[in-house]
Amino acid sequence: MIENDLDEIRPWGSYSLLEDNDSYKIKHVSVNPGERLSLQMHYHRSEHWIIAHGTAEIELDGHIIFLTKGESTFVKSGVKHRLGNPGKIVLDVIEVEIGEYLKEDDIIRFE
Repeated sequence: MIENDLDEIRPWGSYSLLEDNDSYKIKHVSVNPGERLSLQMHYHRSEHWIIAHGTAEIELDGHIIFLTKGESTFVKSGVKHRLGNPGKIVLDVIEVEIGEYLKEDDIIRFE
């Protein structure tokens, strides 16, 4: 991945903002092997995750699913969710956020 001014480095990996407007936001999310994001929820947005590379372990309201390249899932607003990488290669996800409010402070963390 080529770093640019829109990259955000996190303990679990990084994300790049690809497009941002009033009704949707598109990100490229990279999760390092063995890492995962916090369990969280959003009140004002839903998210569509498309797996571009690797294997994703996804928790949705306590249920675990695994997705691989080319597969996707939809996370409705109000659903507790978590994205993780159980594999040995970087997980790349295209995330499309849709909602009336798309700021980063619409995150309720549970851990």
